[in-house]
Amino acid sequence: MLTFETSSPESTGLSSQCIINFIHRLQKKQIPMHSILLLHRDKLIAEGYYAPYTADTMHRMFSISKSFTSIAIGLLEAEGQLSLSDKICDYFPEYVSENTHPWILEMTIQDMLMMRTCHAATTYKINMQTDWVESFFKVSPTHPAGRLFHYDTSSAHTLCALVEKLAKTDMLSYLKKKLEPLGFSKESYMLKDPFGVSMGGSGLVAKPLDILKFGYLLMHEGTIPVSGISCDEADKIRLVPTEYIRKATANLTPTMMTAPLPSEACGYGYQIWRNERGGYVCYGMGGQFVICLPEHDLICVTTADTQGMAGGNQLIYDAFYEEILDNIAPDALPEDAQAGQELAELSHNLALAPLNGTMDSPLAETINGKEYLLLENANDFSKISIEFQTTPNDNQSLSAAISPQHGTLHFTLHGKECELHFGLGNLQCGNFPIYKMRYAASAKWLSENTLYIRAHIIDEYVGSVRFELTFGDNDVTVFMKKIEESLFSEFNGHLYGRG
Repeated sequence: MLTFETSSPESTGLSSQCIINFIHRLQKKQIPMHSILLLHRDKLIAEGYYAPYTADTMHRMFSISKSFTSIAIGLLEAEGQLSLSDKICDYFPEYVSENTHPWILEMTIQDMLMMRTCHAATTYKINMQTDWVESFFKVSPTHPAGRLFHYDTSSAHTLCALVEKLAKTDMLSYLKKKLEPLGFSKESYMLKDPFGVSMGGSGLVAKPLDILKFGYLLMHEGTIPVSGISCDEADKIRLVPTEYIRKATANLTPTMMTAPLPSEACGYGYQIWRNERGGYVCYGMGGQFVICLPEHDLICVTTADTQGMAGGNQLIYDAFYEEILDNIAPDALPEDAQAGQELAELSHNLALAPLNGTMDSPLAETINGKEYLLLENANDFSKISIEFQTTPNDNQSLSAAISPQHGTLHFTLHGKECELHFGLGNLQCGNFPIYKMRYAASAKWLSENTLYIRAHIIDEYVGSVRFELTFGDNDVTVFMKKIEESLFSEFNGHLYGRG
């Protein structure tokens, strides 16, 4: 199993203070980071997890899944089970008829790897209740394949279905077997679509260390050492063909026309992005990154939740490039015991930050425990109330305080009594109502009569659910917003109730 030797940043030519600055910069920008790992010159020089996340927490990696799918395709090509020039329709005759559009009939596996399909968007999102793979062949195309870059997750999903068809097992099991010396965590898995196909475009759930190992494999062009990290070429195991990885990480397709961020405008390989510093990135929505810079022998892994945060991903990139990459020295630096100790303490004490601002209101006593009956609504809420406490509750708190101030949002949804606990100046953890997924929530007062609650979803579905409650003399108006891809639809919209 691949393991990484830990070392001080100074031993590899980077100061501990630079990493401290990197972490502080992300904190100042209020980015909800979940983990940071830095591998420099094959040494693990920084590793930190933001409570309640830990090294063993399984995390949704979103579109990093696409890069895994690409490697699976490369392995099948090496086995002789397919050629990248093959037409995808040849492998799915069940979805082809005399009515299949000629542009779809001509589309190749290589077109799909490069996001040069004949679709301008993800096809299964048109109707997610129908067969996701079938949609790729049935939805009318917008242009010939092989010409233009359009980010199309249904392309990666269909390639994953191809892997599972040829490998006769689910894709991650196939990869774990083929890449066994990497030692992916046994608990890692992929979510499946409603029809049983692994979500090869967005469904990987794994540990941050798993994707660091994957980045190492890419950076070393498909090889890993037999034992230890530093070894001769003769002592390396080749797991993936070098030529495939070189193509997969190359700039094969321009992305300027559709790129929402500068870091996504630098080109695309086989399900892997190029970056503006001459390297490449396995990219997942919300700040899931494996940033690889071969010229500097540097890999940065992050997990986070930037969803709903305009430009959040670019803030991570810029902080990494300017605080870390731009400060690398060619040789080892003198050890800095004081900065090293500060970095160790900072990494150990990382935690999701609660909302900051006003933590109390003169209205709190008036509305405490007051029940509001809600007008009939499409979301099926019937009652809501707020309860404030200053004594410990039974829920996990991420605050060091013995008796943190906290509260509970009570509501009735689908006829079921529900509770969502939150902290004021601290985070409270629990299981989110209805969905039974773990969350960490905090609140603050936006004004004397408006309370804002944010609940981070910290389970296999990553995102947040937010509530804004504005209280009148004897009524409440509630605005709910969920920032998550697939679930929590009940928590979008408006409610109104009277006391």
